[in-house]
Amino acid sequence: MGKIERKNSWQLSEGLGKTTPYQLQRLLGPSVWDEEECRDFIQDYSIRCLGPSGTCIFDDTGFLKKGKKSAGVQRQYTGTAGRVENCQIGVFAAWRTPHGHTLIDRELYLPLSWMEDEKRCEEAGIPKKKKFQTKQQLALLMYDRLLKNGNKALWVVADEAYGRDQHFRKHLEKEDQGYVLAVPKDHRVRMGLKRLAVEKFTQKISPSEWHRLSCGEGTKGERLADWSLLPTSEKALTLGFCHFILAKRSLKDPKDFSYYHVYAKKEETLENLVKVSGQRWPVEECFEMAKNETGLDQYEVRSYKGWYRHITLSMMALAFLVTQRAALEEEKEQILLPQSKGSLDDFKKNRKSHSILYSRN
Repeated sequence: MGKIERKNSWQLSEGLGKTTPYQLQRLLGPSVWDEEECRDFIQDYSIRCLGPSGTCIFDDTGFLKKGKKSAGVQRQYTGTAGRVENCQIGVFAAWRTPHGHTLIDRELYLPLSWMEDEKRCEEAGIPKKKKFQTKQQLALLMYDRLLKNGNKALWVVADEAYGRDQHFRKHLEKEDQGYVLAVPKDHRVRMGLKRLAVEKFTQKISPSEWHRLSCGEGTKGERLADWSLLPTSEKALTLGFCHFILAKRSLKDPKDFSYYHVYAKKEETLENLVKVSGQRWPVEECFEMAKNETGLDQYEVRSYKGWYRHITLSMMALAFLVTQRAALEEEKEQILLPQSKGSLDDFKKNRKSHSILYSRN
């Protein structure tokens, strides 16, 4: 969390006044500590500090790399660059509540070309028992781990890459997990006796069925759009749950539509589902903050274990920053609340808390 420009072993060591990077490199390699236990600690700490009633967000991000030795690296599309690049892909889970958002889990995506090359995997330290898993399967692995750790999200949100995966959706439904997942316009659902692409159904929405609502506040104010909610004929696994299609129409371009596959309780309101749909964007802020402030993408390790260790330590630093900011904001709110008339002792206590807060700032 210091002001060192890049958070790799060489520059961190120089900033600490060391003559070699070997101690920090050892921390990411042969040093004995459990990065999986550390990950579980981060998850528990984050949820405890930010609150258990949260939204779990799944997304992936790219780490641009040179060469062919880094575990999982290959030329592949990454949204980070917006094109095909030589990179590694990490799949992440983030936790979002009104108090803040941070990363709580991570998995390295290993392409099929890697998993079919035993020698290459051995050189990168990838365990022999490791099997090929899609990004969606990695997200479900993290979701199951969340449940195993005693945590349950109010909602799961993700982009089209996850929303269009039927296995991903069905797995969540088996756990009675509400979700709002982005889907492409050719995503097919059943309504009545017909099974058509979602864009076909939006053509039948009457003007009175569109409602102007905000899905949250952006950098330029409220993110307003026209929204409509359509119940589908898809069968729900649990009594009281339903499938819906949530349609969004841009105000700037009435021909620009976005779609979400929703699994929620029958009584869920359009207003609330619109707000949930807007909770996917905080994961991008998590990536930006972690890369800029805690060196998420500034590693120089090539090994499988080294990647997990660096990423985990970066996530720990991010969780600390986010939760400390949330605690400070809560303290400010408590101080700014209207105070009822009390004794002179109460006044002195309040004045003391003011001076403590501003001395911290």
